[in-house]
Amino acid sequence: MNRVLNDLPEAFVSHTGISRAVSRAVKAGKLRKLGSRLYTRNLEDPPEEVVRRNLWGIVAGYFPGALIADRTAFEAGPATDGSLCLVSEQGRTIELPGVVLRPRRGPGPLASDMPFVGGLHLSSRARAYVENMRPSRARGGRTPRTLGQAEIEERLDQLIRTGGEGAANQLRDDARAIAVELHLETEAVQLDRLIGTVLGTRRSRLDSPVAIARSRGRPYDPDRMELCHRLHRTLRDRPPGIRPALARNPRGRTTLAFFEAYFSNFVEGTEFLVDEAIRIVFEGEIPRHRPADAHDVAETWRIVSDEQEMGRTPTDFEELGSLLRERHRKIMAGRPEMLPGEFKVAENRAGLTVFVAPDLVPGTLEEGFALYRSLESPFERAVYIMFLVSEVHPFADGNGRVARVMMNAELVAGGEERIVIPTVFRGNYLAALRALSRTGHPEPLVRVLDYAQRWTRALDWSSLAAAERELESCNAFLDSDEAEAMGKRLRMPG
Repeated sequence: MNRVLNDLPEAFVSHTGISRAVSRAVKAGKLRKLGSRLYTRNLEDPPEEVVRRNLWGIVAGYFPGALIADRTAFEAGPATDGSLCLVSEQGRTIELPGVVLRPRRGPGPLASDMPFVGGLHLSSRARAYVENMRPSRARGGRTPRTLGQAEIEERLDQLIRTGGEGAANQLRDDARAIAVELHLETEAVQLDRLIGTVLGTRRSRLDSPVAIARSRGRPYDPDRMELCHRLHRTLRDRPPGIRPALARNPRGRTTLAFFEAYFSNFVEGTEFLVDEAIRIVFEGEIPRHRPADAHDVAETWRIVSDEQEMGRTPTDFEELGSLLRERHRKIMAGRPEMLPGEFKVAENRAGLTVFVAPDLVPGTLEEGFALYRSLESPFERAVYIMFLVSEVHPFADGNGRVARVMMNAELVAGGEERIVIPTVFRGNYLAALRALSRTGHPEPLVRVLDYAQRWTRALDWSSLAAAERELESCNAFLDSDEAEAMGKRLRMPG
């Protein structure tokens, strides 16, 4: 292979200047052909992989200076059938391994369009929306060139969620400005009407559930709802299991509730020695230097030790909101700066996770509650409601404690054993939450809570002293990170 070919990328489109050298290299087994005029030096990898790795250089080789347009302007890659849509004054459809390049004629790049890889251009946001307002049909089994209305509505909702109404209004202005150059004035008017409908200021037909919810003043977070659907499916597919709560005398019930409150606060970093927490809860002794922390523990205990309160579960969305606010108000009453009983007014996060935006909290809880109602067993509802509250994070602080109260209320109301998350199990619990929140895998959360419930049921809660001894033997009080470093974990009693 001569020096000219050595300087070319892994995959390239041949032209008259190199065609003879390419032909000789193919015969010598140094190049292989992938498609019309398309060659690669890679003789091993699947053709689809080679094409995808070199996609934009290949597009530029076939269609120099083309505009990435229509649905591809949004998707920034091939559609599900491999379609990649372009605007070019020359060329025809080209089928390659895993990709179909589909050019059409039309206005070339405008001043508002963006320079892209290899001399290509990418449609501006306004142009992408206006051009995708044109209806198109699927021909020959191919994906339509433009998005359907529901897909456009979902993208508008996402634009509003991330950029606010100002971003939607800017899009309107930009679309009107370029519509004349594109000869798409009618489509710009249709886009303007659609934006107004999604924002709730106009009336017209909508197809997307997320856009319909926003138009009604109840926007929600569709990404979080996808996670809820995944958890819901996993719970529904799980073989039903029942763990009835063991019969305990008043002292046993008091002990279990105490350690439930103690460990739930420990998970959130509110750490006391057991003896300190006992004095706070049962003797009303409030440490002078930590009154708010002590209040968190005492109020969590008051809620989880009240059998009547723990028997309350939501029957409709309004009751869900009421229970959340009421329980949060009690637990966080010692922290007025955290707005006890009020949904958050500012974005909150934990590490890399940014929780549901404040304006999407009511709508996301309402959408999530619709799934909750279809779950049959107390364990299913407990796991689901805990994750929903934890993932939405409706309050400025105290969300984890409220989420676990809601979880155990479902179990108490259903006559099943509670779930206690001891300190040593904190890492497992939080890692399982992150597995669903960040990567969409619900199975670890279900397994972790299932184990924690079995562990809770097996432990001796007959008295504070007996429980403390057994908790020690189970490694329950160990810091989860230190326990992992020592090779220790939560042991099952007995």
